[in-house]
Amino acid sequence: MSTRRTTRTLPNLLTVLRIALVPVFVVVLVVGADRLGLRLLAVGLFVVAAATDQLDGWLARRWDQVTDVGKILDPIADKLLMGSALVVLSALGELWWWVTVVIGVREVGITVMRFFLLRYVVLPASRGGKLKTVLQSVAIGLFLLPLDHLPLAVTWVAWATMAAALVVTVVTGVDYLRTAARIRAEA
Repeated sequence: MSTRRTTRTLPNLLTVLRIALVPVFVVVLVVGADRLGLRLLAVGLFVVAAATDQLDGWLARRWDQVTDVGKILDPIADKLLMGSALVVLSALGELWWWVTVVIGVREVGITVMRFFLLRYVVLPASRGGKLKTVLQSVAIGLFLLPLDHLPLAVTWVAWATMAAALVVTVVTGVDYLRTAARIRAEA
């Protein structure tokens, strides 16, 4: 698969749309934290934004529109969406801050590492990184639900999914660091 030079592609447009949805999602979540209708709207915005992540990658590969800009912007868009959701959930007292900090430190660290590696290579997301994104998306999506209106089992599933996401987040972070060290040593 070739990396295209043009950056004006539908997959990149979807990535930019995901970035643009983040502030809207945050405002709706904060304003609607205790209002069922707005809370559900926030869940919907999150689901749409998260779905564009899957769609843009699929389209880029399918239509041979993988670009270096897309490889850089896509993980940034993911981190903005996930990070914003985690911070707001923690600020609302619905998720422990240490979970947000562990995930946030890993995400910022790997993003910074990717920028330093740009002189050698654009490091795309690994399979583990993609699994991490899916687990985080599902876990955050569950936490965004109005859990106090749902059966206790949903809360347990939300915590179990978040625990799995946390483990995969740390393990893939270590894997990316190993890969970066190898790339740097080979350069």
